[in-house]
Amino acid sequence: MPTLRLLSYNVRSLRDDAEAVARVIRDAEPHVVCVQEAPRLARWRSKCAALARRSGLVVVGGGRPAGANLILSTLGVEVQVTRDVRFTTDPRLHHRGAALALLSLRGARFAVAGTHLDLVPGPRLRHVGELHRVLDSFAGGVPSVVAGDINDVPESQPWSLLGQTRPDAFAVAGAGTGFTYSATSPARRIDGVFADQRLAVKSATVLDSADVPLASDHRPLLVELELE
Repeated sequence: MPTLRLLSYNVRSLRDDAEAVARVIRDAEPHVVCVQEAPRLARWRSKCAALARRSGLVVVGGGRPAGANLILSTLGVEVQVTRDVRFTTDPRLHHRGAALALLSLRGARFAVAGTHLDLVPGPRLRHVGELHRVLDSFAGGVPSVVAGDINDVPESQPWSLLGQTRPDAFAVAGAGTGFTYSATSPARRIDGVFADQRLAVKSATVLDSADVPLASDHRPLLVELELE
């Protein structure tokens, strides 16, 4: 069975050190990266492509149409279908969404959804339900993974709802606190990966290096999953 290395990373629109972001991603050697707060304003396509290139990866899908959620991968990952999703909107709030992709690694198929939930509790919880409905339909029975910035902690309703159908990978195989925010003074676990029960979680690690506090205000989460 192939092992998938999946990285979830909020890069804060590359407003800090974009080269450090790329180094963090390269050093993690992921097959797939779910990026939150990807570039979404002027020249967002070229900026996302440049991030992929500097990271040694290619763009799979997402970007501004997916609420600034972006999926990158190695050339070894086969891309079958992608979809950009926008969640229902609320006045004066950011337009949230998700980037979805149906992928294959060495013949093993899986679906990935990268998302960034709202800061406001009501929309945050509502969008989890919207994400579940669209991902279940999109995956079509293929094992699926949700990765992203949840903007809430494991004891919260959104986190619990995400974990009902796809267990929290760090709770299964992580070590330590799992704190991802902030990068310089980590005190909260608000970034997560939630994996289908058919995918065995081999490890879940919050990355730390000299580049991490330079790159963004979040620490990235790297998860290894054994595919079917």
